[in-house]
Amino acid sequence: MQYDRQKYFEAVKAQLEPNIVKHSLALEACMGGIYDYLNGLGCFADNEPAKEDWLLAGLIHDIDFGGEFKADHPNKTREALAKYGLTISDSVERIVKSHDLGQNIRYETKAQWAILCADSLTGLIVATALVYPSKKLADVKLSSVMKRFLKEPKFAAGTRRDEVVLCSKPDGLNIPLEKFVEICFLSMQKIAVDLGL
Repeated sequence: MQYDRQKYFEAVKAQLEPNIVKHSLALEACMGGIYDYLNGLGCFADNEPAKEDWLLAGLIHDIDFGGEFKADHPNKTREALAKYGLTISDSVERIVKSHDLGQNIRYETKAQWAILCADSLTGLIVATALVYPSKKLADVKLSSVMKRFLKEPKFAAGTRRDEVVLCSKPDGLNIPLEKFVEICFLSMQKIAVDLGL
């Protein structure tokens, strides 16, 4: 299924408040970075969704977190997109739902694990940048992000650290925590301008 990314991005901007739009862009970037890393290692099984599905799921994962759909997030993705004349494949919907552990979904692909583990990590990376005088991701060091993740549990308290650390599960992504954080951190640095950082 071919997607016109700009149309989905316009829908996200229309439906969500600016800080969640930026979070959506951050997660899209992380999903792309994780895909590229795993693809480079030849880690994908035949059932793995295409990169396009990974990216789109990251971009739209919170589209039903605004307006009339919020109470049913993340189960109203299709309805929220329908407002803008857009649809998604079952594959993308499955990835989107996987960022909420409460969905009782079987995790069968790397994409599902990636969105779960990366979703709340983006907030901690942003928060780390915001305590720097420059408030720029370019000035942030990976060691600083890791220190705040591991040793300062009250920092960016909304970060679901228990979900992020699942990145190292052998039957999941099988990526060591520091490497996973680095992938997401570098992916977000690449779009720092779009994130206002």
